[in-house]
Amino acid sequence: MKFIQEPWPWYVSGFAIAMIMLLLQLLGKKFGMSSNLKTICTICGAGKQADFFKFDWKAHKWNLSVVFGAVIGGYIAAHFMSSDNAVLINPNTIKHLKTIGFESAGTAYLPTELFGIHSFSNPKILILLFVGGLFVGFGARYANGCTSGHAISGLSNLQRPSLIAVIGFFIGGLIMTHLLFPLIF
Repeated sequence: MKFIQEPWPWYVSGFAIAMIMLLLQLLGKKFGMSSNLKTICTICGAGKQADFFKFDWKAHKWNLSVVFGAVIGGYIAAHFMSSDNAVLINPNTIKHLKTIGFESAGTAYLPTELFGIHSFSNPKILILLFVGGLFVGFGARYANGCTSGHAISGLSNLQRPSLIAVIGFFIGGLIMTHLLFPLIF
């Protein structure tokens, strides 16, 4: 059963994000997903292995609601609030993706060639996902936060390091998309 068949207008979700950021600002909290990984590792005992994980995780447990909210919200959005239509992307992009082996382009939200169950038997895909995950994890820690933390929270707090990080994220994304991705596929 689907409740909503059309995407929400940008100004509804934008307003909701702005209100959440205002609330967090008033409460003296900072938003970010990557900090939750540090909290989860600490809960699981990583502090016994590395000093980086030795901190009072209970002071940060409120932020774990962000993780649970993202998972639950994603499930609700995917199963009850989205249409059965695929994301609309430019026909030229679909054509280009199909020439490099992505037959699911224009028909699936995630490329099944990378994220389908069969991809876990392809060593090239596994290496790509593993190396990409390492880069994302390292980059998030090196930049002292992830894309959501810097782009949403850092920019709304007018933090110069977040502006530099977001510019770097976009430059890295453009390099990956236009230079490295065609070489890999």
